[in-house]
Amino acid sequence: MPNTKSAGKRVRGSARKAAQNVSVKSRLKTVEKRFLTALEGGKLEEARRLFSDTASTYDKAAKSGVVKKEAASRKRSRLQLRLNAATAKNSVSK
Repeated sequence: MPNTKSAGKRVRGSARKAAQNVSVKSRLKTVEKRFLTALEGGKLEEARRLFSDTASTYDKAAKSGVVKKEAASRKRSRLQLRLNAATAKNSVSK
């Protein structure tokens, strides 16, 4: 229970920011899962398009401070590696 008016404002602001962060993190998980599902299903064209969306979403989350810049960069890199491996495997099998 806040003791001062300004402490009450901080509590309310923190709750708003926390709710927004939960929303952004949920979106990150959703777009990443959508990308991985397309990749595992062998839909490479769709996976390429979804990778762009996923990378953009991670960059926006890092820009706003929801995830750390290095974490977003690492995620993008690892997802790109998976896409490249699937693309290489597909081109070899043709």
